Amino acid sequence: MAKIDLKKELKHLYNPSVKKAEIVDVPEMNFLMIDGKGDPNTSKDFQDAVDALYSISYHLKFKIKKGKGIDYVVMPLEGLWWVDDMAEFSIEDKGEWRWTLMIMQPDYVTDEFFNESLKEVEKKKSSPALSKLRFESFHEGLSAQVMYIGPYSDEGPTIEKLHNFIRENGYELRGKHHEIYLSDPRRTKPEKLKTVLRQPIKMKL
Repeated sequence: MAKIDLKKELKHLYNPSVKKAEIVDVPEMNFLMIDGKGDPNTSKDFQDAVDALYSISYHLKFKIKKGKGIDYVVMPLEGLWWVDDMAEFSIEDKGEWRWTLMIMQPDYVTDEFFNESLKEVEKKKSSPALSKLRFESFHEGLSAQVMYIGPYSDEGPTIEKLHNFIRENGYELRGKHHEIYLSDPRRTKPEKLKTVLRQPIKMKL
């Protein structure tokens, strides 16, 4: 049975250049999502959300493999980041950060599969985060992105370069800062972590 890897099929979205930013049009896709607030380094809600997302994602993977005979690679964790007043956004004050963590799901995953998986996992696992999960479509549209390699704490200069690229090309920022975590921080040295940095954009008025 061949294993489908959507990261490879969507290479332009999940493997951008490290050397230069680029503009992409991100299509509507389906995601498992969960919202929260707080410092990702210390928040238990954040860790519970990550655990819940992966629990359901892997349950869906095996459920579809068994039921439909289709095997696929679970997609990476992604995060949308913002604060209530973006003018006050601070890299240092992570306690005020709001986030939506999510994992993209292939087309084989339906509302029915999601609801069944959620009930089945809840029977085996007690986690308050499971009840906060939702399955919905997300259309990001026109965006600028770049690959960043290094510790999460040192992303600032690369994000600034991305924002400068956006303005220099006649666009302005819209929506929420988006990160796609291609590396497992438990198994990868900080200096080798690969993260897609993405920012939705619109034409400057």
